[in-house]
Formats: sequence, C-alpha cells, structure tokens
Amino acid sequence: MSRFALIKAVLGPIMRLMFRPRVEGAQHIPGDGPVILAGNHLTFIDSMILPLVCHRQVFFIGKDEYVTGKGFKGRLMAWFFTGVGMIPVDRDGGRGGVAALMTGRRVLEDGRMFGIYPEGTRSPDGRLYRGRTGIARLTLMTGAPVVPFAMIGTDKIQPGGAGLPRPRRVTVRFGEAMEFSRYEGMDRDRYVLRAVTDSVMAEVMRLSGQEYVDMYATKAKEAA
Repeated sequence: MSRFALIKAVLGPIMRLMFRPRVEGAQHIPGDGPVILAGNHLTFIDSMILPLVCHRQVFFIGKDEYVTGKGFKGRLMAWFFTGVGMIPVDRDGGRGGVAALMTGRRVLEDGRMFGIYPEGTRSPDGRLYRGRTGIARLTLMTGAPVVPFAMIGTDKIQPGGAGLPRPRRVTVRFGEAMEFSRYEGMDRDRYVLRAVTDSVMAEVMRLSGQEYVDMYATKAKEAA
C-alpha cells in the first residue's frame, strides 16, 4: 500500500466524520492522463481536504517550510504533506515562480494530476481574487485539460487559517473539464494567457458563488 493510500484509508474516515464533505461533480475528473485542478483557496486546510476527496492522487506545490519543521510535529507534517502529494518548493526567491511552473509541468508530462490555486495565496476576506497566469501557461504548454473546483465552507472550519479546525460541513464542487487547444503554441502571448486565466477564474466563481475582485490577493493583503 502506498503512503497516499494509507493516509487516505486512515484519515479519510476521520475527515468525513468531522467535515462531512459533500463532493459534487467528481465525475468531471478524467480517470487517467494529465489533468490540472484549479480552484479557490480559503484556508490552510483546503490542501488537506482536496487530496482526500479525489479518486486520483493530486500533486501540488507547497511551501518548503511545511516539510522542514523540527520535532515530532514537524516530522508528522512532512510525512503527511509529502504523502498526499505536496512537492516542496522555495517560492520566496526570485526564481520561485519559475520553479513552481516547471514542477507542475513535469507532473503533467508524467500523466499525473496537478492541483493549483491560481490566486497564488489564500483569500484575505473570503472573496475570489484575480488569477495569476501560471495556470494558463501550464495548460498551453502541456495540453492538459483544466478541471475547475470550488472549496465551500472551509473558511468556517479554520477562520483566518489558524487554530484547530472546527467540525463543520464543507462542499467540494468540481466543474466540467476545460480545454484550450485552440491556443496551442501561444503560451507566450500575454493577452491569451490572461484570457485563459480569466475564463478559468470565471468558472471557479460560478462554482463557488464568491464575489470576484479584479486585483491580486497579494496586493489586497499589502493594502490591509
């Protein structure tokens, strides 16, 4: 049994008991081949719930600090996150964005499923913010379809992303796969990248019901 299968078998029932996740549209996730899951990001626990409700393992980028902690807690976090598919990348350096993009490309070229939060960070206030164009570059470079998703209610489980999670029902809603083959070879055209990203974010907004803000979440946090 793989570590992912073990974690899912052990933690899956506990998560279902605590959060009673309602999963909608899971049939839209292709059974094999490269797939990009792109959705909103409300709180830290999103990255724990998403892998446990998918029938395929989803790989995603995470801060390297999640796997470098000391002591028992640090080792446990590293074991969990790398086990469910997190790939640690130092995203704070000047080349962090490039490293994350190339990591996602390798995952997809291996025929696996890659999860991404196009906002680039957690929403500071529960609204949906402008997506960064890395999602568009990934789909255009690899030809992988994009399955949009929405996390609903996770911000009520862990307000502010801190403290112990509260038992509460959540919904994970997946939309129909989106493909952008008509833009093949245009992964360096900034207008195409923006159009593809905005179309994905429009679908995430429809699925989540969130209010949309046409600015980057990082800018909103800096202005707060």
